Amino acid sequence: MRYFEKISYEQFEKDIKSDKNLYETYDIPSRKTKYAAGYDIYSLEDITIKSGEIVKIPTGLKANMEEDEVLLIVVRSSAGFKYNLRLCNQVGVIDKDYYNNSDNEGHIFIKLQNEGTKEVNIKAKEAICQGMFMKYLTVDNENTNFIEREGRY
Repeated sequence: MRYFEKISYEQFEKDIKSDKNLYETYDIPSRKTKYAAGYDIYSLEDITIKSGEIVKIPTGLKANMEEDEVLLIVVRSSAGFKYNLRLCNQVGVIDKDYYNNSDNEGHIFIKLQNEGTKEVNIKAKEAICQGMFMKYLTVDNENTNFIEREGRY
């Protein structure tokens, strides 16, 4: 089963702020059309990103997925074309065992850079990037001496 959910309010207070109303009213990612591959991830609050600035943005979200899946986070094409915004890591990779990890519950953050010449203003509840769940393959002769991430899935 794959799904997005909110982090706990306790984690929200640690990572974002104490604001019960904001916590109760922000949106879980959604697809806008039947054939959209990505789930839009929305800004929790108004954000201003100056030219050349890099901003780490909390989403208040975590994602659970099947064992052979990954969640890819990519910038929305309109953000790149219109505002010259990019994800600092180009594509975010969220693994299955990041969900409910002991460090931060699997809270997904986004780090955006404004490579344009003008300040960019993002409004609360505006879609800033998108997440796509994807199946992946592994090699047949893989070494299986894995380390364990302290996750609870």
